[in-house]
Amino acid sequence: MSVSRFLIRSTAIVSGMTLVSRILGFVRDMIFARVFGADSGTDAFFVAFKIPNFLRRLFAEGAFSQAFVPVLSDYREKGTREALKDFIDRTAGSLALILIAVTAVGVIAAPLLIWLFAPGFAWNGTRYELSVEMLRITFPYLFFISSTAFAGSVLNVFGRFALPAVTPVLLNISLIVAASWLAPRMDEPVLALAWGVFVAGALQLAIQFPALQRLGLLPRLKTGFHDPGVRRIVGLMVPGIFGVSVTQINLLFNTLIASFLVSGSISWLYYSDRLVEFPLGLFAIALATVILPALSKNHVQNDRGSFSESLDWGLRWVVLIGLPATLGLFILAEPVLAALFQNDEFSRTDVVMAGKSLKAYSIGLLAFMLVKVLVPGFSSRQDMKTPVRYGVYSVLANLALSVGLVFWWAHAGLALATSLAAFLNAFLLLRKLLQDRAFVPMAGWCSFAGRVFIANIALGAVLCSSLHFTDWSARNAIGRLADLGLWMAAGGGVYVAALLLSGLRTSHLALGKTIH
Repeated sequence: MSVSRFLIRSTAIVSGMTLVSRILGFVRDMIFARVFGADSGTDAFFVAFKIPNFLRRLFAEGAFSQAFVPVLSDYREKGTREALKDFIDRTAGSLALILIAVTAVGVIAAPLLIWLFAPGFAWNGTRYELSVEMLRITFPYLFFISSTAFAGSVLNVFGRFALPAVTPVLLNISLIVAASWLAPRMDEPVLALAWGVFVAGALQLAIQFPALQRLGLLPRLKTGFHDPGVRRIVGLMVPGIFGVSVTQINLLFNTLIASFLVSGSISWLYYSDRLVEFPLGLFAIALATVILPALSKNHVQNDRGSFSESLDWGLRWVVLIGLPATLGLFILAEPVLAALFQNDEFSRTDVVMAGKSLKAYSIGLLAFMLVKVLVPGFSSRQDMKTPVRYGVYSVLANLALSVGLVFWWAHAGLALATSLAAFLNAFLLLRKLLQDRAFVPMAGWCSFAGRVFIANIALGAVLCSSLHFTDWSARNAIGRLADLGLWMAAGGGVYVAALLLSGLRTSHLALGKTIH
């Protein structure tokens, strides 16, 4: 199988599995909105879940994966099977020891963490106490999901992408069961969601074991902080903790500031962020997951040409998918929210307020996608310092913009600040790759961009028509979903037709192909 076909096939597998997870995620959020609405209880849960989830993305899927995969690829390409297995054992043991210690501290220090991450809750005793109680239940999720990310990284390096990609489905199923079955049986119904997170983490880790066993790589935990490979990972992680998770840090600032706003603000940001995460997770994260092992292998083999071609291929797909996704979410912000979440508990007012932040987040969707693909261009070369430096600039810009814009547009201003900061980060990363000649754009980018631009004009015209020809507020839930599906299908059809009529062909999107 050619490298191009392997990358496309692997991306399709990850995207397909992610699609299943995201659809279930929407079902989960629809149930959340129907059962709990958007109030102080849901605000408390989203904060209690955001803290371990933030640390998971920061350490496990962020810095750890970006540092671990290149080193593991090096061992696989250059070392013996015995050395590879010993490296995996020592990394797993060291990671487990750190995670156990962090989890214990997190459970004990839950009151302080809530005060740090959502200081506005301190003014509301009930919301603060409820979030502390839930954080003590959800924090062990960090141990489970970080260990799961370790296992998934091993499987990805060996070309097994399906299982790690489908693993998040278990979280959604667990939370659906918790909200629909367990919540009605509890004195404090929203606590059921915290227990759903805990159970999901244990299940997600457990299903990795058979796949690792089949590869003969199920870890036998050993501490190895003095192991050269482990020390290389730690050395790459320290700067990488900041560099690869800038978006998450910016989102955390949003939560912190939003805790001082009116009740429901954190929930509005959550629901709008979930919708932006759909195309981001479905495509950009899937693409980054597949491209990192390929770039690491190119770097180990000192194949600069293939390295640049892999980046070019990834960026071309980001533009092709990211622009229409941005346009669609911006134009259909309120219709999408109404179709998915509006009910007696999640009111029309909630739809309007969440729609404001969704539009602001959608502006930055392309930048979020670009960052996901550009960062592996550095981490695959074991350069984590550059993303850190640019990450600092981005976080500082987001903080300054958030403080300024929140006075004008409240929670929507926070979302807009995150989007603008993401564009700054993407610009700096791309400029550096071009300066280093690590990425040399292939011929045909102007032609490609022109065709995509024309196709997006046609798409925008169709989606804008939907606002004039459909009365979204008058329809019931099933009607809104049916109308949304029809307009999305119409827009997608027009977009593809416009691309084909402009001369774009699937062969133009293959690895190493130029566009004429």
